[in-house]
Amino acid sequence: MSELEKTLKAMASEGLVIDYDDTVQLTEQGLKLGKEWESLLLKKEPILEVVAGLVDGSITGIVVILSTFVAALEPRFAAFAALLTLSAVAITNFSSFLLGGITEDLADIMTLQNLMNYSLSDIPDKTERDKSLLLVKRLFSVLDKEIHRSNVYAAIICGVTTFVAGIIPIATYIMLSNQSPLNIILSLSIVAVIVGIFLVRYRSKKTRVHWKITLYETIAIVIIATIASLLLRGVA
Repeated sequence: MSELEKTLKAMASEGLVIDYDDTVQLTEQGLKLGKEWESLLLKKEPILEVVAGLVDGSITGIVVILSTFVAALEPRFAAFAALLTLSAVAITNFSSFLLGGITEDLADIMTLQNLMNYSLSDIPDKTERDKSLLLVKRLFSVLDKEIHRSNVYAAIICGVTTFVAGIIPIATYIMLSNQSPLNIILSLSIVAVIVGIFLVRYRSKKTRVHWKITLYETIAIVIIATIASLLLRGVA
């Protein structure tokens, strides 16, 4: 019995596949496990990028709105400064997550490939061992292309999410063009909706933690980051 046949037999005993005479079919459990591995290796669901985009966009929106109000800038100057600041943050997030994501994922994949090659080197039959090593090499060649594609996709999501989360409250503040407290309250209320509903609900769903815990944690982080940004902006 070859190593492939042994593997298929073991997978069939675990309920992952149904082994017919000449075909192999994944079971429902096998499909579910396959999606989990696909999500892990290829980042099909960019959770980190969405969270980072919502947080950075919201914080940028708060800082720009408060800074514009304190400086009493005219709408056209405020729009220019807001667009410049928000674009810089969005582009920075895109570049950081693209380059950092590709580097980190490829390093993890290389480590995983080395571990698999080490495990396969124990196969006593040289022919079967060489076939297995060649299959792993081809598999990781495909994964390399998919990783680049998924990281570009994730980086775009992060950049777009950052820009959208920040531009909505900023645009609301500028279009009202009224230096009144009600204008700030309305604009910051939009930020609160983005953070309190979209961000907290998304994090709570993905981490499976009660939304109240996620809410307190998220609010604390956003407040600390906003205060730090305002202080640094004041020093500058």
